Amino acid sequence: MKQKTKGTNAERELVHMFWEVGWAAIRVAGSGSSPHPSPDVLAGNAVRRVAIECKSIKDKQVYLGKDEVQQLQYFAGLFGAEPWVGVRFGKGKWFFLTPEDLHM
Repeated sequence: MKQKTKGTNAERELVHMFWEVGWAAIRVAGSGSSPHPSPDVLAGNAVRRVAIECKSIKDKQVYLGKDEVQQLQYFAGLFGAEPWVGVRFGKGKWFFLTPEDLHM
């Protein structure tokens, strides 16, 4: 499967997972090709909003560029959302990290 297709499928899966637990969620199509900072997924409920950069990989480590994280934080700040990084290793469960959790 192509890397882009794999990432898109993972993002869609995450959107469905949010809806299943009562959160509204959308996938931001073309988020990686926009000239403006934009997350892969936006989700929220009556209390919280989150902007998520998604990574679905086979490896045991995730590599994020500092610029990628800064853009997520910038967007989240403007939008009034919490910035999160969602990571899934293979077909395993999702893990969610804040930018402060990352070793950069």
